[in-house]
Amino acid sequence: MMASPDPSDTAPVPDVVKDASGERLASVRSLGQGAPVLAFDVGGTDIKSALFDADGIARGLRRTPTPVADGDRTGVLIERLGVLAAELTADHPDVVPQAVGLVVPGIVDADAGLGVFASNLGWHDAPIRDLAAAELGLPVGFDHDVRAASWAEHRLGGARAYANSVVLVIGTGIAGALLVGGVPYTAGGYAGEIGHSPIADGPICACGARGCLEAVASAGAIARRYREATGVTPDGAKDVIARAAAGDQIAADIWNSALDALTMSLAQLTAVVAPEAVVIGGGLSRAGGALFDELRSRLATRLSFHRLPELVPAELSGNAGLIGAALRARELV
Repeated sequence: MMASPDPSDTAPVPDVVKDASGERLASVRSLGQGAPVLAFDVGGTDIKSALFDADGIARGLRRTPTPVADGDRTGVLIERLGVLAAELTADHPDVVPQAVGLVVPGIVDADAGLGVFASNLGWHDAPIRDLAAAELGLPVGFDHDVRAASWAEHRLGGARAYANSVVLVIGTGIAGALLVGGVPYTAGGYAGEIGHSPIADGPICACGARGCLEAVASAGAIARRYREATGVTPDGAKDVIARAAAGDQIAADIWNSALDALTMSLAQLTAVVAPEAVVIGGGLSRAGGALFDELRSRLATRLSFHRLPELVPAELSGNAGLIGAALRARELV
């Protein structure tokens, strides 16, 4: 039986119409037949949530703000999940969830149920799975957001044809996950931090390290670097790419350096992991040929005897993490 939140916490939670990149919430692909479950995909700025019925249809799909607090946000997050769950089940009384899927960013030890570290959410070794289970009164499938997204892409999306693949999500930051033999490779939660692999001596990344891929080639970094160079605030990375195509030399230099950094990272992955495919999602993936064609050409030029991976667009849009959360929940039933 799902626990009821404190009445003081039941004020309606506002919806986020567009995310930081300006994208609206897209519809969710059906999971197919299975147990009804609740699913939550927690990000640094917003939370996607839905109640999946027995036909695998997402009911009440929402995107709401991630609650803000000084320091560790674990407590306010768990409270918010209780409120969202209560609203979803009240709005759809015909669907009774049997489990919950919860995915979060940062370093995640899914087996232990711990949020090991998340700089933007302030937690250290937080027992998020157990706290969520106590709040919601249901078993909780817990995982890393991008690892869950990679599992969803493997089961239902762009990675389903590849047992050995890398899923790379390029948005405000850059996150990754590895599938080896069709199984996520986790290394206790530390594997897949592609966005924080060093590709240069600078700039300083928000994580504290120098020259992380994320600090150079994420959509957020591309927009930030253009703003710092020109004093003009672009309408996201897509605007910078459009300016580059229109002849803006500063935009072209920034976009070129981002492509070089991504190529370097993909070359390293190809040499070490030899994935059959790299599935690319996130806001920057919607740059289309400006991204994919350039990366294919540059990667082929940089490597020699290596097996070049297929570069494949993700198919589940920004909802891969939410779908992955729902799949994890169904594994418990």
